[in-house]
Amino acid sequence: MRIAVLGAGAWGTALAVNASARNEVMLWARDGVQVQRMREQARNERYLPEVALPGQLVLTALRDEAIAFARDGLLIVATPMAALREQLAALPIEQPALWLCKGFEPSSGALGHEIARELRPQAACGVLSGPSFALEVARGQPTALVAASSDAALVGQAVAALHGSTLRVYASDDPIGVEVGGAVKNVLAIATGIADALSLGQNARAALVTRGLAEMTRLGVALGARPETFMGLSGLGDLVLTATGDLSRNRQVGLALGRGQRLPQILAQLGHVAEGVPSAPMVLARAAPLRVEMPLCEAVTQVLDGQITPVQALEQLMSREARSET
Repeated sequence: MRIAVLGAGAWGTALAVNASARNEVMLWARDGVQVQRMREQARNERYLPEVALPGQLVLTALRDEAIAFARDGLLIVATPMAALREQLAALPIEQPALWLCKGFEPSSGALGHEIARELRPQAACGVLSGPSFALEVARGQPTALVAASSDAALVGQAVAALHGSTLRVYASDDPIGVEVGGAVKNVLAIATGIADALSLGQNARAALVTRGLAEMTRLGVALGARPETFMGLSGLGDLVLTATGDLSRNRQVGLALGRGQRLPQILAQLGHVAEGVPSAPMVLARAAPLRVEMPLCEAVTQVLDGQITPVQALEQLMSREARSET
C-alpha cells in the first residue's frame, strides 16, 4: 500500500521507517533544507538521529506531492496538534486521513476529530494512538497501537497497512475516548515526573497513575467516550508508558519542574514538543463547563503557570477532603 506521512518529527519519521518495510512510503517535511540533509545523511539528525533511514523511504519537501502519492492509499498526519488544522485544510475534501498528534488544539481546545468534523465533515478520518516511544517503533521493537475512527473502512485500511511482526494495530470505533486518553495522559505524566523528582516514592506514583486514570475517564465519558476505552492501549497503556518511561518528554518536564527549573528553560533544553504543557489548561477549559473535577490536572496547570510550587501542589492535593473512590 502507498502511505504518505506528513511531518518528519520523531514520531512521523519512526512510523515511516517502520511502515516502509511492508509498504511504499513517502515522508514529507516542511523544511527543504532538512529534507536535503536527510537524503545526504540517510537519517533524521534533528529528531531521530539514532536510526538510519531505509533506502526505499521516499523523502519530499512538497506537500502536494505527498498528498498525491497517497491518493489511493493511506495518508497520516504526524505534525504537532497545533498544526493539524493546517494540514487537514490542505487535503482534498474527500481524502481520508489519520493523525498521530495527541492533545488539544492550543487556540481552540478542540480535539482532532472535532477539527476534522469542522473542516471536512464528509471525509473519513481517525486517530492512531497508544503507548509508543518513537525510537522503539523505528528500531522495530514490539509495540501495540490502536486505530480509531467511526469509519470502519479507514480503520481496516490502517490495520492492513501498518500491522506487522513488530507493530500490532488494534481497531476501535471510539475516537473520542482514544483522543482524550492521548491528551490527558501527557498532563498526568508531568505530574508523575514532579512526584518522582520530589522523591515521593512508589506509593505516590501508583496513586497518581490510578487517580489520573479516574480523571481521564471522567472527562472522556462526559465528552461522549466509552469508559472501557480508558482501560485499553490509549488510556491506561499510554498513561503508564508516558508517566514512567524515561523517553517521555512530558515526564522530563515534570522531573525538571520538581527540581526547581523554570519552564522556559526546560522547554528550550528539551528541543521537542511536550504536548502536556499546552494541553494542561485546555483540559481544565474542557472540563469546567461539564463540571468534571480534575484536581491533578489543575495542580499541574498551576505549577506550569507559576501560581504554586511543586511542594505546594502536593500539599494542596493531600489536604483534599476524603471521599468515595468511585
